[in-house]
Amino acid sequence: MKSSKLLFLFTMLGIFFMFTSCDNAAQKVVKAEENVVDAEKDLQMAEEEYLADVEQYKLLSAEKIAANDRSIAEFNARIEQEKKEVRADYKAKIKSLETKNSDMKKKMDEYRVEGKDKWELFKTEFGKDMDELGESISNFGKKD
Repeated sequence: MKSSKLLFLFTMLGIFFMFTSCDNAAQKVVKAEENVVDAEKDLQMAEEEYLADVEQYKLLSAEKIAANDRSIAEFNARIEQEKKEVRADYKAKIKSLETKNSDMKKKMDEYRVEGKDKWELFKTEFGKDMDELGESISNFGKKD
């Protein structure tokens, strides 16, 4: 009698643990599915932020390029009042600045979204080049 009660008790405990462990496995699957959904949302949000950063940077760069164009146009107007001997030298320097500025515009226009790491590298290099161009334009204005 005792052995049948013990057998019954162990059987019931086994069934109990079997059902509770199945329930935990099902909960783990649900939790894993929720984690995947959360990760997909995070990824989508990061992608949207990245694309917004690209667009914002393109707008800021376009503004800088337009400001450079205006400065170059002002230089062109000012050199017309200079002596003929120095005018040719100034025009050559201005042409070089115009070329660099249009190259920067082309470089930005041709950039294609290729991933955040490549974007950060491009943005760093482009920003450095834009700063150098801006400094060259500024220095040219000071020489006049």
